[in-house]
Amino acid sequence: MANFELKLPKMGESVAEATITTWLKEVGDTIELDDAVVEIATDKVDSEVPSEVEGVLVEKLFEVDDVVQVGQTIAVIKIEGEGSSDLSREETKVEVEEVPKEAVVLEAEIAEVTETVSTEGVDFSTSDKFYSPLVKNIASTEGVSLHELESISGTGKDGRVTKNDILQFVENRKNRKTEIKTVIQSTDPVLKDIQKPAKPVSVKAAPIVASGEDEIIEMTRMGKFIANHMVESVQTSAHVQSFIEADVTNIWNWRKKVKADFIKREGENLTFTPIFMEAVAKAIKDFPMINISVSGDTIIKKKNINLGMAAALPDGNLIVPVIKNADQLNLVGMTKAVNDLAGRARNNALKPDDVQEGTYTVTNVGTFGSIMGTPIINQPQVAILALGAIRKVPAVIETPEGDFIGIRYKMFLSHSYDHRVVNGALGGQFVQRVKDYLEAFDINREL
Repeated sequence: MANFELKLPKMGESVAEATITTWLKEVGDTIELDDAVVEIATDKVDSEVPSEVEGVLVEKLFEVDDVVQVGQTIAVIKIEGEGSSDLSREETKVEVEEVPKEAVVLEAEIAEVTETVSTEGVDFSTSDKFYSPLVKNIASTEGVSLHELESISGTGKDGRVTKNDILQFVENRKNRKTEIKTVIQSTDPVLKDIQKPAKPVSVKAAPIVASGEDEIIEMTRMGKFIANHMVESVQTSAHVQSFIEADVTNIWNWRKKVKADFIKREGENLTFTPIFMEAVAKAIKDFPMINISVSGDTIIKKKNINLGMAAALPDGNLIVPVIKNADQLNLVGMTKAVNDLAGRARNNALKPDDVQEGTYTVTNVGTFGSIMGTPIINQPQVAILALGAIRKVPAVIETPEGDFIGIRYKMFLSHSYDHRVVNGALGGQFVQRVKDYLEAFDINREL
């Protein structure tokens, strides 16, 4: 007999920890290969941890709501034979004893700082990155915001921010402030007031009193994350919107003509979404500076075009699975990717990797009957496109013989973008290009 230690698996490059939500097996239960043992939740998605062996669960090392780091042992399974992957307690002990002395010193520093410094005021749970308790405490002490912390290029393992990294950032920031102050004092005296920082406005929510007839509903874990993510986005990006109306009559008629044959041939339902996503991917190739992120005072231009598509979860929350390298897919491939992600979102079957690395997001507000919307940017992206409902409307049609009134299928495209790095010209030209691709759709296009 041997013991197998079931560890929390890696769930994507930016996921460093997960919360235990439900134990699906109890101590003494027999476990088959690939049986789901425990349900976990990350900031991105909920998933299950399957067993890699057959055996009997003999120990659970964490309780529900405990936070576990990737690679930590969460359960012990007793298995038959000696040939399996046996990670005994003795081996684990040896590994601990071999930890460098520097790590022991760092742990002592962490404990010392934690006793005296509170991390209150900075919500680190909204970040995709992992930060050690020491780094978090230094950030809180020095007034480093989460946005500033995420802009630091870490020199630690897997790019993690170390103690030296954040201390260097704080020192550089102090130097920059000193330089700016010197410049101001040496120029126009009228500008001296600029050095006086404006006091942050603290807005307190009005107290809400619930009567005995009101129902109190606790926000879900996912709901809390989405709420924090949305507030952070509004506080981070200078949101500006551009709106444009597109004539999608050709697309409407073409889909109506081919959708039955498409289902027979591909086994997939052809919706409007993949057609729209194809147009967005083309427009991004024409305007690559819409496919960026902001890190401090630098811009990161993304090489890949990874389109996020907002999808509804069974509990009513929204999630944004990502179509990787969307510009490399033809319409059939795009349709299969859209249907697969939407289906798995509805069934709570998305994996952490499915919702990471998005560079631009599309949300279909028309699904709920809205003709337009002003969506909030999905950080750390800089733009998002909302697709309004397709409406049959009277419109002026220009022909060589003159203008006349006809019935057309039209929709509004609402483009929200971060005015810090995307000016009105780029934001407007991009959504105009999407419109151009939609209106130029070939009615005689072959599948």
